[in-house]
Formats: sequence, C-alpha cells, structure tokens
Amino acid sequence: MKFYHYPKCSSCRKAKKWLESNDIEVEAIHLVDETPDSETLQALWEKSGLPLKKFFNTSGGSYRALDLKNTYGDYTDEERLGLLADDGMLIKRPILELDDTVLVGFKESAYEDALG
Repeated sequence: MKFYHYPKCSSCRKAKKWLESNDIEVEAIHLVDETPDSETLQALWEKSGLPLKKFFNTSGGSYRALDLKNTYGDYTDEERLGLLADDGMLIKRPILELDDTVLVGFKESAYEDALG
C-alpha cells in the first residue's frame, strides 16, 4: 500500500494519523521530493475511476499560477499528467493506493470502507 503525501498538508497529517491509529502500515512517498512520473500518475488515475481533474490541487498556488481554472480545458490528458509530474504541489493529496483502489484526498469514511 502506497501513501503519497506532503508532510505539511493538514489532510495528509489527518490521514496519516488515521492510518497509524488503525495500525495500517504504508509506504510513504513524499509528493514533492519524489513526485510520481506521468506513467505512474496515469495508472493511479485509471485505477481510481475518477475524472483527472480530481487529481489537481485546485486550491494550491501552483494551480493558480498556471491559471488552470481558466485554461484546464486547453490541455490534453497527456499534457495534464505531464503538468502533475512536473510539480508535486499540483497534485491533490493524499493519495492512497491499494491493490485495486486509489483514494484521492482524505475522507475518514472512504478510508474505513476501503480498509475496514
């Protein structure tokens, strides 16, 4: 099980605390220091079943700096994956990868359903 996170992110800290309190061990991957490549991100996206836009941290500075609110539609999915791979701060976090499931963001109920 892989846990993609950014240690300063409050949602990541909540998710990590939940995992620890439930004695669930994960391989922690720092999203900025070890940003996944576009192939890894594509695999996570496909496994999640979510729209690709859900993988973007829409409240972050990188998203605003690129004006993705207004230009998101100008990019192909391949280009969007490249943007994510180039800047870990663009990625919505945390991401929890299980065998056949990918959870994006932290909702305690979703973690309980997937891991409980």
